[in-house]
Amino acid sequence: MKVCPNCNEAFEGRANKLFCSLYCKSAHNYEKDKKKPPTRFKIVDNQLRLNRKLLAKYNQAGKATIRKDKLLKDGFDPNFITNWWKNSKGDTYLFCYDYGFLARKENGKEKYILIQWQEYMNKQ
Repeated sequence: MKVCPNCNEAFEGRANKLFCSLYCKSAHNYEKDKKKPPTRFKIVDNQLRLNRKLLAKYNQAGKATIRKDKLLKDGFDPNFITNWWKNSKGDTYLFCYDYGFLARKENGKEKYILIQWQEYMNKQ
């Protein structure tokens, strides 16, 4: 009789079976992986997802302006982008997937102009 390392229940099975069920095997490996330090991929992926979430939250109309400090306070990091687009005026919008931003200074305050990716942007 063997004991499951996840739930401490006794179980029977083949000689090399370690867990009583697939659920216990999955739960045990999930907890083990949570203790590992995050990989660079996970750090970047999490920040990109947070950036996109924040840009989508503050840009529900398709174009919006927000104070830079408010966005940064919420955890936005402008160094994590997926692509960029330059308009006809020469302004370069940085994008996090389908939401973009452009840094501007208006009335002495730093702001971001937020936009959403449009079909015509593919042609440039």
